[in-house]
Amino acid sequence: MPATASPQRPLLRRMLIKAGKRFLRWNGRFQIRHSLISTTPQIGNHEFDWVADLEASWPAIREELEHLLEHPEDIPAFHQISPDQKRISKGDSWKTFGLYIYGERVDANCALCPRTAAAVSAIPKMRTAMFSILQPHYHIVPHKGPTRAVVRAHLGLIVPQARDKLWIRVDDQILHWEEGKVIIFDDAYEHEVRNDTDELRAVLFLDIDRPMDRVGTLVNTLLFSLIKASPYVKQPLKNLANWNKQNPKK
Repeated sequence: MPATASPQRPLLRRMLIKAGKRFLRWNGRFQIRHSLISTTPQIGNHEFDWVADLEASWPAIREELEHLLEHPEDIPAFHQISPDQKRISKGDSWKTFGLYIYGERVDANCALCPRTAAAVSAIPKMRTAMFSILQPHYHIVPHKGPTRAVVRAHLGLIVPQARDKLWIRVDDQILHWEEGKVIIFDDAYEHEVRNDTDELRAVLFLDIDRPMDRVGTLVNTLLFSLIKASPYVKQPLKNLANWNKQNPKK
């Protein structure tokens, strides 16, 4: 292929992703009509049966995270794995350690965190699971997730005590993490995060399929297949595999 053609490939990829995101946001109205759970910014924990079991597992999950944090240089920044996050992930301020990416198990990382991997794999329709580690004094600027076909859950693992300096805003609601507790929200609403404390904040970050009626489930099955086949998922999987080869765990 001529060398002059290569600059077009990133441009085409960006155009496809941008068009895909526009479609997914338009599709949000469909998700609202066919959802079997609340479509509010925060979603009640009582709407999911797996919450109690995950919260019961949190000491083991935190222990595995603390082991990883002994070597923070082995944990990539979010945008190093998912280039589409460059607008909201800067420097080493937001690190992520992926266990599952859109249904694909990251075997090397799950082997390092077997109890966490077991806990998340027991969650019905779990699609993505990773540790999300936010450094002190970092602001994740307002942004929206691409689709209501999934809901976002955070299990608090390491949470500074200064609640007024540490929060996530989802639409017009300010939510706070607690260690060992789950919060669930719809990330298709605009949201942002602030950690204005002197300590890092770490959560187990999960995406779970939104429970839908029969029509919604059929449409989302097709939607997930398209997303999984797109650069939005394929590139992070490739980048994570390369990262693990270049950064063998200690």
